[in-house]
Amino acid sequence: MPEILYEVEARIGSITLNRPDRLNAITMEMLDLLTLHLRRADADPEVRCILLTGAGRAFCAGLDLIEAAGQADRLDALAFGFDPQTAPVVVMQQIDTPVVAAVNGPAAGYGVGIALNADIRVMSKTARFVSATTRNLVPESGDTYLLPRLVGWEQAARFYFLGEDLGAEAALAAGMVSEIAEDSDAAKARAGELAARIAGMPPLALQAAKRMMRAGRSDGYPEHVERVLQQLLPMFRTKDFAEAVAAFLAKRPPEFTGE
Repeated sequence: MPEILYEVEARIGSITLNRPDRLNAITMEMLDLLTLHLRRADADPEVRCILLTGAGRAFCAGLDLIEAAGQADRLDALAFGFDPQTAPVVVMQQIDTPVVAAVNGPAAGYGVGIALNADIRVMSKTARFVSATTRNLVPESGDTYLLPRLVGWEQAARFYFLGEDLGAEAALAAGMVSEIAEDSDAAKARAGELAARIAGMPPLALQAAKRMMRAGRSDGYPEHVERVLQQLLPMFRTKDFAEAVAAFLAKRPPEFTGE
């Protein structure tokens, strides 16, 4: 079986980490595959939302430490030849297609970063976030950038410095996830519902909104207002805007085509 599954159905590109016997621990090959499928979904006009989850009882146990421990030379070569533009967590930030993560079980190390780089997260009550620092590793997947911005410096410090696992209720209270579900299946089902709602929205508007949210991290306020205006004006000339107005006047659901 492929270590990462990919399928498109009902305008949703589903990506599933598929090493349940290893709690979906990430191999070097899986990093490349995940990047490939993220870009593939983002380039597909039929895909309006990406749904990301793990097979079995875990979301992702992080990098495969058994593989890593036996490949020190390969890891050294990777460090010298590393291209951040090909890292899955960077690609998740670069693509315009919305990403919903179903954190169906434990997420550790790199798995935390994958989850945090999604736009919306639904977490099972049985899941937890585990810091890479407990394994004498630096959190390497962008979560040291994202987590303090999501939950504040002190909560992030407790997670990293004390090695305190965060269960679903704590993650919800801290702002790491937007919803929790009763169990793994319910988390996947709820994430699927959210992905379906996103897939029914006007894709051009959502893609532009995601681009503007990214730009807002570094823009000055006047610069950002102007940037948004430049994104907005062409949208008045799209078929989807005309459809939105027509549907509103006719009091019917709109059918957006992404044009």
